[in-house]
Amino acid sequence: MHYLLFAIPFISFNTFSQDFKWEDEKIEVKTGEDQNVILSADAIISEGWNSLAQPNFWRSIMTLAPDSCIVNIAKTRVVIEVTSNTQWNKQTNDQKDAYRDSVQLAYGLTSEDRIFVTTGKKDFYKFDVVYPSLANGVAAFESNDVDPWYAQSILLIESPGQLKKSRAGAYGPFQLMPAVARAQGLTVSRYKDERSDFERSAFGSSNLIKKICIPEAKRILNAHNLKYSESDIWFRLFVLHVYHAGAGNVSAVVNKIAPKEGGQSLIQSMWNTTAASFGNNSQNYSQLALASQLILHDMVHEESNSILYCASAMK
Repeated sequence: MHYLLFAIPFISFNTFSQDFKWEDEKIEVKTGEDQNVILSADAIISEGWNSLAQPNFWRSIMTLAPDSCIVNIAKTRVVIEVTSNTQWNKQTNDQKDAYRDSVQLAYGLTSEDRIFVTTGKKDFYKFDVVYPSLANGVAAFESNDVDPWYAQSILLIESPGQLKKSRAGAYGPFQLMPAVARAQGLTVSRYKDERSDFERSAFGSSNLIKKICIPEAKRILNAHNLKYSESDIWFRLFVLHVYHAGAGNVSAVVNKIAPKEGGQSLIQSMWNTTAASFGNNSQNYSQLALASQLILHDMVHEESNSILYCASAMK
């Protein structure tokens, strides 16, 4: 499973500053002799995102072995059954169709409601491998005056802990497409590809968010007279959708929804609405961000010796 950064034309904004600072969200995690500064998931939990079916579904998929799968209702991500791929694949196509029909009948669904069979992705989402790089990502985004929450989210879901090139050509820890990377000042040629360099890739990603994604997110929301704060989780998720799908596709899906307000309800509507090239992969992107942040939260609280809120330590 790969989620790609679609090419976005370079737009230059000479002035930029985020309207909040994120020090209160930074935590210092000590595990043995290791020490890392990352962003907490407290806001995600306090706002109830952790109770939604979609991110919880992806939490299960991200920690499920690839020899297993989850049968689920696509629209709601309600889990029907967890089974082995072998067990599922030994059925004929007619048997699979009959099973899906029985699920639709039992849950009062229509023929338009799809039943997905999603394979475990534990082999791809290597959170223990990517974890040491999170502090570097946080520092790199901060040095460019960009909310490091984005660095943490992107590193957790885009080729985590692996330096692989996608079929579409996205590459590096922040999975930048060649044209996007070049637009942000990186060298991408036959002889040199700075997307493989963590610091340069982080600069390109943070610059893209600073100069294009956040301004475009604001433009789209302002066009619908929606109120927002840059510290809100839903606004950050909205920006991630722009980062992943491009402003044009996000604008198309918001126009189709025609929201009267922002917040969690808008993001949930985006999870169930398609428009232009904003399809299933785009819908999943913010769900993956939430799921990975919650898995990280559990991981550090279970394995660390101590967790210190950085802002409290500075007072």
